[in-house]
Amino acid sequence: MTETKMLRVRALSALLLGSLAAFGLAQNSALAQAPFDLGPEQPGKVRTEKQPEAIAAIPKGFKFAAPGVLTVAVSPGGPPLATYATDAKTVVGADADFAQLIADSLGLRLDLQPIAWADWPLGLASGKYDAVISNVGVTEQRKEKFDFSTYRKGLHGFFVRADSKVTAISEPKDAAGLKVSVGGGTNQERILVEWSKQNVAAGLKPIELQLFDDEAGRLVALRSGRVDVIVQPHAQLVFIAARDKDIRRVGTLSAGWPLKSDVAITTRKGSGLVDALTIATNGLIANGKFRASLARWGLEEEALDRSETNPPGLPKY
Repeated sequence: MTETKMLRVRALSALLLGSLAAFGLAQNSALAQAPFDLGPEQPGKVRTEKQPEAIAAIPKGFKFAAPGVLTVAVSPGGPPLATYATDAKTVVGADADFAQLIADSLGLRLDLQPIAWADWPLGLASGKYDAVISNVGVTEQRKEKFDFSTYRKGLHGFFVRADSKVTAISEPKDAAGLKVSVGGGTNQERILVEWSKQNVAAGLKPIELQLFDDEAGRLVALRSGRVDVIVQPHAQLVFIAARDKDIRRVGTLSAGWPLKSDVAITTRKGSGLVDALTIATNGLIANGKFRASLARWGLEEEALDRSETNPPGLPKY
């Protein structure tokens, strides 16, 4: 190798090492700014003791997907509910934490199975896993094939820019005349269209909806001042607000408005596990472990006061 070529190789190596170092610094800086702990170790994860009453409610002879293990499917769709940790393989988040609490309560080891959200019905029905804990809402249609033990409120969030003059939105009249960013074809759009109709019928200004297919577009519209409010699932916006500190919450909305819409542990219809899971969840609510677990992810407001087995779900629209 000629001296000129050696100098070129050294210069290229130096440039590459510099780029890698800069990437590492940028990555570490980004991780340091994360609003919640996204590391795989999770030293702050809340754990609990066995619940004899819940264990006794497991049917004798019940066959788990793996002996001595609670196999739970979760979709790592994004923080703070479930996402991949900084090691790109461990699933962390509020739903992952709750799955651990349920396994602890039943005296079982947890096997958390990351899946695509659309795959959970088939995998659960086939017995691939024992339960799904992945922000699944109770609906009448789903109840035909699955059992449910509720654990969180299904909420949408109203968020505005940090400097917005909007202070609170809790009913249709509060949103009259506002420009709202929302996902097209979503449940949020359906609800806000109805809110706007009610406002017009009451002699108030309609709600001006701006529809977007992606979260990035909705956030850009809010931050640029093109809209006054963004509406989407509450947990997602809690994370963004904590991370970026330029938006704030001014209200929440039941995902099933005018009905309630709770999120539930999902199991196979008639498998017999649902009663044990409801008992375990109520035990976690009573001893404060569940709320403490949600608090790690800024989601205390989504805690239920009581878990129910197969409550009324959203009707078929």
